[in-house]
Amino acid sequence: MPASGSRASSDDLGYPVAVPRPVRRVVSLVPSLTESVAASGLLVGATDWCTHPPSLDVTRVGGTKNPRVADVLALAPDLVLANEEENRLADVAALRAAGVAVWVTAPRTVPAALTSLGRLLAVCGIASPPWYAAACRAWPGGPVPLPRVRALVPIWRKPWMALGSDTFAGDVLARLGVSNVLGSSPERYPKVDLDDLPPYDLVVLPDEPYAFAPEDAAAFGGVRCAFVSGRHLTWYGPSLATAADVLGAALYS
Repeated sequence: MPASGSRASSDDLGYPVAVPRPVRRVVSLVPSLTESVAASGLLVGATDWCTHPPSLDVTRVGGTKNPRVADVLALAPDLVLANEEENRLADVAALRAAGVAVWVTAPRTVPAALTSLGRLLAVCGIASPPWYAAACRAWPGGPVPLPRVRALVPIWRKPWMALGSDTFAGDVLARLGVSNVLGSSPERYPKVDLDDLPPYDLVVLPDEPYAFAPEDAAAFGGVRCAFVSGRHLTWYGPSLATAADVLGAALYS
């Protein structure tokens, strides 16, 4: 049962969360969600990897994969923001066991991300900010367009890993006309052998989580490489307002 002064809502995973009313103190364990709520004045803690907005001045609580749970609890948050993919279940469970409300997001498509963000803002009591309306206009939904190019999307090297199936970034690219050559992989982030791949005519190289650099292009035998902003490719939040234009310019220039 929700505590007095709270209301039970379900997060993206369907987990019932007793969200205090009103929410006054928020800790975010997800960089994109940190950016999404930073302007509200509610944010009191964030991870070491939360780089946006650049002026962010809150208590740091460690990494996304290794937050210092005791430091989070010391901030007495009303709500902690987490993500199914970025944060460990053990840390979410530890915070919940300590009596903290944790809201977990889990979007795998752009429309799902916009819905998730709208629900999150509402749960926090944040009026719809201008960037959210701009993101909804920039990504109107509807059918995914026919592909213009087939691309390999590496996310790591040593070992080489690439974008596979059922990922938010893959859906972003698909909506920009880029078909992921490994989109039917049984894994979301498979290890790959560059000499044993289906044909592709573009390599999309983001600057995070691995910071690909121009010298990495030599590994792909002359196939055109597009170096893109990882924030615009993989984050869901204010970056979605400009991601279509920023990524489109990099992919098709």
